[in-house]
Amino acid sequence: MEACPRPSRLALGRSGEAAAVEHLRARGFEIVETGWRFGRGEIDIVARDGPVLVFVEVKTRQGRAFGRPEEAVTAAKQRQIRKIAQAYLVGRRIRGCRCRFDVIAVEIEAGRPPLLRHIPNAF
Repeated sequence: MEACPRPSRLALGRSGEAAAVEHLRARGFEIVETGWRFGRGEIDIVARDGPVLVFVEVKTRQGRAFGRPEEAVTAAKQRQIRKIAQAYLVGRRIRGCRCRFDVIAVEIEAGRPPLLRHIPNAF
C-alpha cells in the first residue's frame, strides 16, 4: 500500500498562512498585507491589532519529526524578520507606530483541522 503523498513545502506553507490569516481575522485583526518581500526575505503577514502594527511569522509543519514549528524561529530568523520589518516601515513611510512580532505555529495532520498556536510578542 502506498502512503498518501505529502504536500510540497510551498503548498504546506501556503495552507498554514491561510489558516493563520483566518485565525487573525476571527480575532479582530485587520490584515494589511501578506507575503511582503524584501530582498531574499518575506514577512508572512502584516496586520493591525487595534493601533499596533503586527509582523507575523507563520511556521507550518506536518508532524513533529523536526520539532515544533515555532522552534524554527531562531535568533537568526528573528534578526532577518526585524530587518525586513524595518524596510517595510521605511518603504511605507510609517513612523511613530507601535509594532510587535508575533509567531503563529501551525501543525497540519491529515483528516484534522490545523492546530494553531498564536504567540503574541514572540520576540
